[in-house]
Formats: sequence, C-alpha cells, structure tokens
Amino acid sequence: MEFFKKVSSIDFMGKRWYAITISATLFVFSLVMLLVRGLNLGVDFTGGTVIEVGYAQAAEVSSIRTLLAKGGYDEAMVQNFGTTRDVLIRIAPRPDMTSAMLSERVLGILREGAGDNHVDMRRVEFVGPQVGEELKEAGGMALIFATLAILVYVALRFEYRMAIGAIVAMFHDPIIILGLFAAFYMEFDLTVLAALLAIIGYSLNDTVVVFDRIRENFRKLRKETPQDIINRSVNETLSRTLMTSFATLLVVIAMFLWGGSTLHGFSLALLIGIFVGTYSSIFIAAPVALSLGLDRQALLPPKKEDEVDARP
Repeated sequence: MEFFKKVSSIDFMGKRWYAITISATLFVFSLVMLLVRGLNLGVDFTGGTVIEVGYAQAAEVSSIRTLLAKGGYDEAMVQNFGTTRDVLIRIAPRPDMTSAMLSERVLGILREGAGDNHVDMRRVEFVGPQVGEELKEAGGMALIFATLAILVYVALRFEYRMAIGAIVAMFHDPIIILGLFAAFYMEFDLTVLAALLAIIGYSLNDTVVVFDRIRENFRKLRKETPQDIINRSVNETLSRTLMTSFATLLVVIAMFLWGGSTLHGFSLALLIGIFVGTYSSIFIAAPVALSLGLDRQALLPPKKEDEVDARP
C-alpha cells in the first residue's frame, strides 16, 4: 500500500534553508524554555502525592488552589487533566501524614468548597523523595546511554557528513519535544521519558531508510547533481515514510483519546514526536548532509588495487 501511485517530484532540497531556519528557531526556543521555565517534573521524579479528582461540573483551577491554600496546602500544584471536570493535584511529601490521610484531607477540603458540584476521588499515587531522586538519575542515565549507543551506530554506519546529519536530526527531535513540554508546563514523568526514547529510535529508523536510498542512488546515478539525487531519494522513500507515520498515528491517537490518564503524557509525547520525527528525516538529516558537501566521490566504494602476480 502506498500514498502515491507514482513517485513524487517535490523539491525538498530547494527548500532546505527555509526548513533549517524554522528548525533552528524552534530549537533555540526550546532551549530557552528548558533553561528559563524548566520541566514540570512529575511525582515519579520529585516525590510526593498525586491526587486525581473528578467534578460533576466544570471546576475552576484558581478556586481549587485558593481552597487548598486556606486549608494549609499552599504549595499544591493544581491543573486540569483532560477536561475541565478532571483535576490533578500534586502535593509534596508530608512526614506527619500518610498518602491515604493526605488524600482524604484534600478531598474533604474540596467537597466543603464545591457546594453542589459533587467531587469524586479517581486515584491516589505516592512516591517517596528518595525513590523519586533515584528514578530521575536512572532515567537520565538511560537517555545518555541510549544516545551514546546511537551515536556509535550512526558513526560506523554512514559517511561522516551523513552521520552528522543523522545526529543533528536525532538531537533536534527530543529537544523540541522537551521544549514544548516546558513551554506549556505539561507534566514530565517516566512515561514521557519512555516516549522520548521511542521517538529517538523511530526518527533514526526513518533517517536510516532515507540515507540508504541516497547512498544507493549516488552509486547508481552518474549524471545527476547531488541535490537532484537526494531529492529523488527522499521522494522515492516518501510514500513509505508517510505510510509508517500514518499507521503509527492511528494507534497513538487511540491511546491519547481512550487510553486514560496514565497514558496521556506518553501518547501526547508520541503524537508530537511522530510529526517532528517525520519532518526531521525529510527536512533536516539529508539537507544537513548536503550542506556539508556530500557528493558522489564520498559514497563510491573504494577501488580495489590491481593484484600483482608474485610468481617468478
């Protein structure tokens, strides 16, 4: 099954500087958001109690914050979760209270201030601060080791200009995803980290497919320019790239809509990552390699030296 009945002829490389400019702007914006605003780390990393409650009617987040502050929980983080009737509350650990006691106390405060708007408890989760710190370190190490392993693979697999293009695309995707999570202050937990690792692999797989076709066409087509060969290679793999992204999107959208609160962050990160990863495999990896001077000579197999007959 393919999107196109015949190979398209879109001039991707002719538009590469527009794409690189857009990506550079998003990349810088994401770095600024990460440095200035930072990530909204979930309880998985910070420790504390997460309480999810459901209201019969739409609830005002600001009013809930005021209620909790009056009840002695002024540090509580309150946000809507999915709909205006679903509310997520995060509270730092309290040594004098168990999570059950804390959740009951919070629910009592909310019910006192809700009036006719009935409040139900949906779930309660607790993570100790020491466990949260260990998970943060383990998650960071997993991301570092995965990145290093991919760097080694790319460096061994491709010519150095293509390897640089793949590495730029690899860093491009997770940084932009993290920047968007920081900009909108969406919760970053272990499931989002798992999605981030999955997107790195997903995007790299698309890039490898495109680069393999580029290498094949450089060796097969002798009269075309490097820009024409790369354009042709991207167009030849475009149908496969879009079909893969479309099929994956169907599953991820289903998870996002019906997967429940546990999979919300995971599926949202995957949704963003599929779009960003597909974009980078087309508009970032190959254009960067071309801009670095990728040509036919770099990809032709080395000539074998003529064998010398050593017999007397």
